[in-house]
Amino acid sequence: MGTDFAIWRQAILARTEQALETYLPAVTEPPSQLHQAMRYALLGHGKRIRPLLCHAAGLITGAPSSVLDVAAAALEMVHAYSLVHDDLPAMDNDDLRHGKPAVHIKYGEATALLVGDALQTQAFITLTQSPLELVQQAILVRELAAASGSQGMAGGQMIDLQSVGGELSLAALETMHRMKTGALLSAAVRMGALCGQNADAYKKALDDYAAAIGLAFQVVDDILDVSANSATLGKTAGKDSQNGKPTYVSVLGLEASQRLVKQLHQQAQAALAPLGKQADWLAHLADLVIERAC
Repeated sequence: MGTDFAIWRQAILARTEQALETYLPAVTEPPSQLHQAMRYALLGHGKRIRPLLCHAAGLITGAPSSVLDVAAAALEMVHAYSLVHDDLPAMDNDDLRHGKPAVHIKYGEATALLVGDALQTQAFITLTQSPLELVQQAILVRELAAASGSQGMAGGQMIDLQSVGGELSLAALETMHRMKTGALLSAAVRMGALCGQNADAYKKALDDYAAAIGLAFQVVDDILDVSANSATLGKTAGKDSQNGKPTYVSVLGLEASQRLVKQLHQQAQAALAPLGKQADWLAHLADLVIERAC
């Protein structure tokens, strides 16, 4: 990846951190422990893939950076809430997140539940604080809600829980992951484009790209679960197999899963080809998704 992309990426990471600081309630505001735990869950860590995708897609439609900051912050709040709840004993029961104690380990299960609830609602409060017209705000709210609900992330998690100890067909596994992981990644791309003008002209290319990298992200996750260690991942390695969860590796095998990642990467790049140079950052982010080590 080139130096220009690395500079752009670092700039977006810094902008996102600042936006999250701005739109989260201050620790000095009561209830201070809840606000402290929300910040613990969200600030200073994470790959920020969703904000990066949001900003990269927004460049294509000429979206203002200040508007993209708001959408990116909302996306990351929803993502963080899902991780807090995912780590709970009733879900994946993981003690580690980003290489440190999970929120329920540090603050207790009840607080972790409230942290997730509060981050989710804060995301929608944040979207209504964007400088966009009310109609555009409503469109963004709908995109984020749809990606988070029963037909998206929450529904995918439900299928995941129901599949523990059982078997899934390859088609069912793909459906689960397109909902659980892919929906929010796709929303990041769509929301970024919708922050600008004439987003419909780019919809098919961006949707095809997002569908490919959304699934690739999860396949890479499944591969890393069996090939990386906990220190590298920042969470417990081997958790899926321990919990008896169907994964791409358990269904297809490791080598076939690696081949699938390459195919999805090619599909993502092919989807961007009609967009030319303006999609360069999205192309680099596709590389980042498949080459990541954690």
